[in-house]
Amino acid sequence: MTHAFAGALPGLARGRFRQRGSRPEPGGRRRLALPPALRTGRDYDAVGLVERDGRRVMDLLPRTGCVLAHGGRWWWIVPPQSDVGVEWPPIALYAVGAMVSGAPEGRPGADEEPRVVHSPDDREPYTHPLLLHIAVCAVAGVAPAWPREDRRP
Repeated sequence: MTHAFAGALPGLARGRFRQRGSRPEPGGRRRLALPPALRTGRDYDAVGLVERDGRRVMDLLPRTGCVLAHGGRWWWIVPPQSDVGVEWPPIALYAVGAMVSGAPEGRPGADEEPRVVHSPDDREPYTHPLLLHIAVCAVAGVAPAWPREDRRP
């Protein structure tokens, strides 16, 4: 098995399909496209919060990567599989492959293109997912949830 094929297996198993651009998909879903200065050719996922919570999370982070606004939410760009081994609080939406839905039809922003809320100085699009998780949990008022392993002495 080639490395390229083997590396694609986890993504295929989790339903990841590489789609470029922000063209709407059936059902109103689209892939959040990074601004041209941040495009790296690497895969990414996104974590979304309503704007009010997003502002609070932004204040807690020591460094923020690219944040896009779409569908009434702020979306943090994170590395692929940042949902593995963590339980995101209910206030957060996790979008595999950064495939997101827009605002419901008839609501403001239903047809808006994603816009940049924050662009990092260092051109690295990712926000550190564990720091983001801790900040989101703090805003949600819950303790971070990590998987528990049965460890016997």
